Amino acid sequence: MAGKVVLSGMRPTGKLHLGHLVGVLENWVKLQKEHNCFFLIADYHALTTNVDTSEIYQNSIEMLIDWLASGVDPNLSPVFRQSQIKEHAELHLIFSMLISVSRLERNPTLKEQVRDLQLDSITYGHLGYPVLQAADILLYKGELVPVGEDQLPHLEITRDIAKRFNQVYAPVFPEPEPLLTEFARLPGLDGKRMSKSLGNTILISDPPDEIKKKMKKAFTDPQKIYKGDPGRPDICLVFTYHKKFNP
Repeated sequence: MAGKVVLSGMRPTGKLHLGHLVGVLENWVKLQKEHNCFFLIADYHALTTNVDTSEIYQNSIEMLIDWLASGVDPNLSPVFRQSQIKEHAELHLIFSMLISVSRLERNPTLKEQVRDLQLDSITYGHLGYPVLQAADILLYKGELVPVGEDQLPHLEITRDIAKRFNQVYAPVFPEPEPLLTEFARLPGLDGKRMSKSLGNTILISDPPDEIKKKMKKAFTDPQKIYKGDPGRPDICLVFTYHKKFNP
């Protein structure tokens, strides 16, 4: 197939929510018809915030079901588990020699995770998450990476590593470019980043009655006290969802 090499993936941490559908899966479905896409079940990455492996396999199955239900076609693009390709870990080791700890500590996404998850400390694996992500992308010489705005710092680290490797050893890897979507970051029901850990999600697999129940609790506009008061669509989450799913 003509087009560029695209690599993207998700951690198998459970069933997916609308943030995944809007920010990632809808884009994947379009991209796999135009480019050479590789879709990764990132089970190594699942260990960065949870060392318990008992649910990873089942979570991988549930996530794959959500991918297929959203239109991802494995006949067009390879779908595989990260841990089945040992070269991911090998390349991660080599890349870890090419980036400083201080560079990883400046990653704003890491700081946000530490705050949101209320972590007292972080492991090397968590700190080095972007290095393993760089290995995932560059192992296939990825040229384009579908990302949300919160993932841009990770991709910049990937570009830095590719550039450093090419300077030190040989010009092997491309410097991948981001592919941003209009709704790359759909907010959760409380206005924060939609995340299972924050309990503010609508799942792709939620039945209609459950969706209605959750939407009734969604953040709207605290200044709209009476029905006749003018609303402010720019801060109303219900309108944000309506704009996306009922264009």
